Amino acid sequence: MAIITLNNNSLSSVTALPAGVGGKVLQVVMGSTGTQLTNNTNDWLDTGLSVTITPSSSSSKIYLAVSQAEVYAISSSIGVSLNLLRNGTSICQFANYVGYSGTDDFNGESCNFLDSPSSTSALTYKIQFIPSGGNSQIRAQANNGVSTITAMEIAGW
Repeated sequence: MAIITLNNNSLSSVTALPAGVGGKVLQVVMGSTGTQLTNNTNDWLDTGLSVTITPSSSSSKIYLAVSQAEVYAISSSIGVSLNLLRNGTSICQFANYVGYSGTDDFNGESCNFLDSPSSTSALTYKIQFIPSGGNSQIRAQANNGVSTITAMEIAGW
């Protein structure tokens, strides 16, 4: 096993990692929510699920694992889209249901995403949801479901 020496005085001043460190998990942060929310608008609404992580190097990647619990349709013939955002900017839509003909429990949805933010500033990742179809209404974290998001800083390679 090779010993790696960083010549910087503090981790916050590290801008790149030595060769051979790439791919290792540097930190893990998790967020969760069990608060039920309803969206009956044509606008994206936060599900309450978010996490903030501050990369130690601009070459780091952020691996995100999202488990969105119980998105439930209250109206018929609707769908739902879920959106992953970084600092308010959409980076991935990971669910889109359409064409249901009755009140359906969509159950949970998951998403795995590898982000390359090129930043050492705090990054906030969150999930939003929106119904599709006329006069639609959906709930997130219905039936006491708990949603989780895990952010892992991965050393750049």
